[in-house]
Amino acid sequence: MQLGLPFAPQNDRPLPPGTAISIAPTDFYFVRHRRARRYLLRVDLDGRVRVTIPRGGSRRDADAFARQHLDWIHRQRAVEKRAPLDAPERRALRARAAVELPELLLRRAADLGLTVSRVSIRNQRSRWGSCGREGHITLNWRLVLMPEAVRDYVLVHELMHLRRLDHSPQYWALVAQACPGYHAARDWLRANGRSLQ
Repeated sequence: MQLGLPFAPQNDRPLPPGTAISIAPTDFYFVRHRRARRYLLRVDLDGRVRVTIPRGGSRRDADAFARQHLDWIHRQRAVEKRAPLDAPERRALRARAAVELPELLLRRAADLGLTVSRVSIRNQRSRWGSCGREGHITLNWRLVLMPEAVRDYVLVHELMHLRRLDHSPQYWALVAQACPGYHAARDWLRANGRSLQ
């Protein structure tokens, strides 16, 4: 799991007052990354917390950043321990996705002045969505498991392919215009996507 300011999942509410969170100093490890543009947190599968220090950043600020997000770390550790979905839960979520996702996509398309010819919801293993030349958009049912901001980024990503069927700088400029701050949502997907499979 990974967190990078200014993005945090919208459903990441504070823990109830009085909740004690204890994280040992040895649970953190710090890594400098010249290409990082901000401080990042990632909770590894073993529960250790990786803190990425961007170019020009300091260990002191990185430590302060990590400790400001103890609630988030606690919640992500809990997600790591979440039991896999059983068959009835998966069926219920897929049924929910079949109703909710097309409506969300079409509403977003209308807001952007775009027309979608068809929407399909599938059980894709390697992608969150796709867009065909004829305007047919396919979405992964697991989008219903994501924070709203991340799901919106995926919808915008596919909708912008109605304007450009590539990943050129011009394409990403369209995404940025429709979904400011999309980098944070993309970071979340890279860090957490596999946990939704």
